[in-house]
Amino acid sequence: MKVEYHNLYTHFILITENRMPLITERFREKLEKYITGIINNNNSKMYSIYANPEHIHLLVSRSPKISEAALVSIVGDSSSKFINDKKLCAGRFAWQQSASAFSVSKNDIDKVCKYILNQPEHHKKVSFTEEYDRFLKHYQKTLKWDI
Repeated sequence: MKVEYHNLYTHFILITENRMPLITERFREKLEKYITGIINNNNSKMYSIYANPEHIHLLVSRSPKISEAALVSIVGDSSSKFINDKKLCAGRFAWQQSASAFSVSKNDIDKVCKYILNQPEHHKKVSFTEEYDRFLKHYQKTLKWDI
């Protein structure tokens, strides 16, 4: 059956292999533009993106034709190849073998976009490890089903 309307907003977090700070400010914007192109080429829309040294946040409106796992695999594989082919970092670049995908309600799009774009200020106060632990605790708490 064809899906006429969809409301599939996903906040993805990809982490560099071993959480190494390989994404430098020098090529951050180039990487963000490249990943935005990947999203657009997969019938999806980028709402916000920010590449930190050891992780990246994306808020995407995903096409129902592609799963979260398929989309994040395409982003990860293509962006790793791009970084390595262009020699944008010293040594070999890779993402961790798994990523995170959190659903976002339409009402929270603006809040999540602001959160993503505020990453430089946010990480002056909170480490990535603390941030990620908070995400996991928040979503695990909300995933408990009381039946």
